[in-house]
Amino acid sequence: MTGLPSIALRAHGGMPPSACVEQAVAAERAGLSTLWFAENPFTRGVWPAMAACAVATRRLRIGVGVFNPYNRHPTLMAMEMAAFDELSAGRAVLGIGAGIGTKVRKMQLATDRPIAAVRDAMTIARRLLRGEDVSYTGKVFSVDGVRLEFPLRRTDMPILMAAMGEQALRLCAEVADGLMISNMCPPAYTRRAVGIMREAAARAGRPAPREVVQYVPCAVRDDASIPGSSRA
Repeated sequence: MTGLPSIALRAHGGMPPSACVEQAVAAERAGLSTLWFAENPFTRGVWPAMAACAVATRRLRIGVGVFNPYNRHPTLMAMEMAAFDELSAGRAVLGIGAGIGTKVRKMQLATDRPIAAVRDAMTIARRLLRGEDVSYTGKVFSVDGVRLEFPLRRTDMPILMAAMGEQALRLCAEVADGLMISNMCPPAYTRRAVGIMREAAARAGRPAPREVVQYVPCAVRDDASIPGSSRA
């Protein structure tokens, strides 16, 4: 163990599927750990690119970072992710978050209880992806006697949660396998967020989520284009 973070890559709705496949192949060749797909309302849906990347790679984890439960019901999340886990041979990772409220409200959907909505989504999706029969009454989303009606590739798919505020971080500690932190958050925020999450997990009597995903904007260019640089 080196203690160094794994390096991953994030694709987004501004990229066509063909460009995502090129980056996925390059990321796998370079030894990156994961390819994350951000899906926001009114940009490209992630499934065409995710499916194409799964077929084009063999080792790279492929994750959603994140789905929101308003325009994708938690039962649909579980259905799609379980099928994608088959296609990717067990490399799928699910991320759930409250989404971008200003965009969700343009669909005339209520977003006044985001913590409850994410809790319900995490609970329903988790139990379905474990292969359970699920009856659950939540504050925003509920189900009555549902299950996935096909064999699952596995029953322990990682489910991460996007969180920023203290309530969301505490919920993440209680229900998620990992924390996703948005871009433009400075290191001091990340340290504080992880501390809040760990304290909440201890109070809940469960291990703290081990995986922390931090989106970091960056620009990459060939060292040869930088004056005074030299290749190793």
